[in-house]
Amino acid sequence: MPNFTEEIKNEIMQADFDGDCCKTAFLSAFIRTSGSIISREGNCGFEIITENERTAEFVNGLFESVFGCSLNVADAKIDSMSGRDKFTFDFVNGQSAAILEKLGIILREKDGISVIFGIDESLIEKDCCKAAYLKGAFLGGGSCTLPNEQIYSSTGYHFEIVFSNRITAGDFCELLCDFEILARLVSRKENAVVYVKSKEIVSDLLGAMQTYKCLEKLNKIVEYKDKSNNDNRINNCSVSNIDKAVRASVAQIKAIEIISRTIGLQALDKILFEVAEARLADPNASMQELADRLNITKSCINHRMRKICDIAAQLA
Repeated sequence: MPNFTEEIKNEIMQADFDGDCCKTAFLSAFIRTSGSIISREGNCGFEIITENERTAEFVNGLFESVFGCSLNVADAKIDSMSGRDKFTFDFVNGQSAAILEKLGIILREKDGISVIFGIDESLIEKDCCKAAYLKGAFLGGGSCTLPNEQIYSSTGYHFEIVFSNRITAGDFCELLCDFEILARLVSRKENAVVYVKSKEIVSDLLGAMQTYKCLEKLNKIVEYKDKSNNDNRINNCSVSNIDKAVRASVAQIKAIEIISRTIGLQALDKILFEVAEARLADPNASMQELADRLNITKSCINHRMRKICDIAAQLA
C-alpha cells in the first residue's frame, strides 16, 4: 500500500496540463530537485535519478511531448542502502544544452555556459505554471507525512521539498508566497529544504497542487483526530492562530513590496517606513515582537500596518 507521499505523487501524475508552458515549468522544477548537470564529449546535458519507474515514464512522456525527444536509460539497479530500485536517466547530446536553456537552468553565452540557480521568472508568469512548478518540485524531491489516526501527535504533519542549492529553494519560497503560503528554509547536509509543519498549510499546498483526493484524506484524518482528542483540538486552535499570523505577515510583506516597486519605501512617513523596514527584516516576527522592538504598543503597530496595506491597495 503506497504511503502518503506516493499517493500525492501518483495523483500529480494523473493530472493534465494546460499547455507546453506548464509542462516546461514542471520539467524545470523536476530537474532542479532530482537531477544534476553533466557533460559528455563536449556536450552539456542532465541526469535524473528516481526510485519509481512510473515517474520516469511520466517525465519521459513530457519530454517527448514538449521537445520531441526521449531520455536515455543510463542505469537500473537495486540500491544497496534502501533495497529499492534505482533508475538513472540522462540526456546528453547536441540538443541537450538548448533544452536546458529553455528550462531556465543554464545560460549559453559566447564564452561558455553558466548555470542559473534562481527560478527563471518567465517559467512561472502564469498561475497555472506556478502550480505546475510546485507539482514538478514535489514529484522530484518532495515528501509528506501525516500523524497516525489512532495516536495523538502534535508534530505529525510535515511537508517538505529538497533542493540541491539554497538559491533555488529561496526563490521557491517566494513562489509559495504567491499562494499565500509562508514556508521555512533550512540547510540539511549539502541540500536546502523547504518545509511546513502546519496541517492548514499542508492543506493549502495539496490544494495548490490540485491533489484533491489526498486533500480529502488529510481532511478526514484532521476531522477524526479533532473529534477524538480534546487536547488535540486545543493544539489545533493554537496552530490556527499561528497560521493567521503567518498569513497576515505574508500580506504585509506583499503590501510593502508593492510600495517599494511603485513609489519606493522612502516615500512613506518616517513612522510607517520604520514599521515596513522592521517587518522586512524579520518576516516571522509577531506583531507584539515588532512592537517591542520599535518601543510602541501592539495597537499602534497594527494601526500603522493597516495604513501601509491601504497605501499598497491604492497603488496596486
